[in-house]
Amino acid sequence: MLAAALTVIQPANAAVPDRKAWVLWNQSTSTVVPTGTWPAPSTVIPIGVGRYQLKFPGQGAPGGVVHVTAINNAPHWCQAENWFQSGPDEIVNIRCYRAGGALDVTSFSAFFVSASGGPAPGLFGYVDSQPNGALVSQYNSAGAPNTSTPLGVGQWQVKFPGLVAGGTLDGSLQATAVNPQQGARCKVRGWASSGAGQDVRVLCFDAAGALLNTRFTLTYQYKASLYGAAIPPKYFGFFLNQPPAGPPSTNMNSVLGLGANTITPAGLGLSMVIFPRIAFTQNTVQVTAYGSNSNFCGLNTFWTNSTSGPDLIVRDVNCFTNAGAAVNTGFTVSANSIL
Repeated sequence: MLAAALTVIQPANAAVPDRKAWVLWNQSTSTVVPTGTWPAPSTVIPIGVGRYQLKFPGQGAPGGVVHVTAINNAPHWCQAENWFQSGPDEIVNIRCYRAGGALDVTSFSAFFVSASGGPAPGLFGYVDSQPNGALVSQYNSAGAPNTSTPLGVGQWQVKFPGLVAGGTLDGSLQATAVNPQQGARCKVRGWASSGAGQDVRVLCFDAAGALLNTRFTLTYQYKASLYGAAIPPKYFGFFLNQPPAGPPSTNMNSVLGLGANTITPAGLGLSMVIFPRIAFTQNTVQVTAYGSNSNFCGLNTFWTNSTSGPDLIVRDVNCFTNAGAAVNTGFTVSANSIL
């Protein structure tokens, strides 16, 4: 077993985060959707079939993590190729695939954050891990060093020490494969919360559904947004579908508290998730599959705001087998506003 290399983040005066950005891309119109994009001048440029370059003006920062979710009613997933600071801007390259492993065009929701210090109002941490467990970058709101330890081909144990929530399964996670050469996707196998912190198992697969050694990103949140801050934003939520729904501490709504979000089956492999009273622009939604198999999840279409109140409606999370068949399976979903 290879030993994990650590990047120790020293405390800093900057509030969490240093930089944050997200974009919602509508492939059918080849346009950025303003309500799902921040900062407003962010751009998306197709650079090949299923490949896109994102530019987040003024949000350039070293390190950080990227997450991306495909939005398509057919089975697709997206992954990161790389990201880097270019002057004051952050450049993110992603690639998207259809089931079977061919690059393909699709809509998507992509997210970037970089943090180096506190304070964090809740529990928040991330890792950007190489296949051997060496950390490219990391953050832990408790100031402790995170670790990533390989457990076998395509399997890792990631620990966020000091992020103690008080229960046995708390918070939420997002995982994304990072690979510029082949189709790859990652998911959360499961996690345990304890007095030591968060202990997470990550699995990654190739396009054929075989376990794969690849770089990946993983972000943990509890009583904090996906980018770590709470005020702002005051409006965020997350939800674990195991299935069925996880414990209340995995179902968080920043306005109404624990257990307030709801899930409704919408067909085979489809789940509508409603986050009451957090629908304020500009917002972002990310989805990660959960469980021990090679199933993967995304979004069937764009999320919307309720006409009867400020509810954020995810209609729907869609999940598939490796072969592309709709399937009811576990997932985590996180919704976050700029406010």
